[in-house]
Amino acid sequence: MADGRTALVTGASRGIGAACALLLAERGWDIAVNYARDEAAAQRVAAGVRERGRRAVVLQADVADERAVLAMFATLDTQGWRLAGLVNNAGIVDVKSRFDEMSTTRWRRMLDVNVFGTFLCSREAVRRMSTAHGGAGGGIVNLASVASVLGAPGMYVDYAASKGAIDAFTLGLGRELAMEGIRVNAVRPGIIDTEITPPAATRTAPSRRRR
Repeated sequence: MADGRTALVTGASRGIGAACALLLAERGWDIAVNYARDEAAAQRVAAGVRERGRRAVVLQADVADERAVLAMFATLDTQGWRLAGLVNNAGIVDVKSRFDEMSTTRWRRMLDVNVFGTFLCSREAVRRMSTAHGGAGGGIVNLASVASVLGAPGMYVDYAASKGAIDAFTLGLGRELAMEGIRVNAVRPGIIDTEITPPAATRTAPSRRRR
């Protein structure tokens, strides 16, 4: 990722996403701040980007909703933001649970946000950045998790599985796009003190917060 270009950070209203957005701004990037529900928090991040001398735009979209994702990218296009970077940060976790106590509703939502959300945003970014589509190249960074290695037994095996999918996706997409000017990487944070991590492990009500 190079100075003076635009990066879209999903789930950027708080936590890891907000930190990524602000660090990118410090390094010369204009930032598209995506959020799912908390516009006020997203606007605060955008204000922080502007304080660092960069442009910011705030974009609402549930990354699990294809129509919302398409609309978000269309807004970037119509406003003349040339995308050069994508940070797939948006993700959810649920309450601590044994696998045999989990519902299919929980699994579907977990995969919709953590996996399909990453797929959707990456597809639209590739369509704009790949040299095969007339783009100038760029970079995609996926937020994986150490849970994909440890498995999160007795707690969040579904979350761990969703992040395992991101590991495989990153490897395959990186090789697919290597000759089209796009680098694809992933980072695997450990437990980070954000709103989707423990004490979520001991809460009784499901957590649906995005990073």
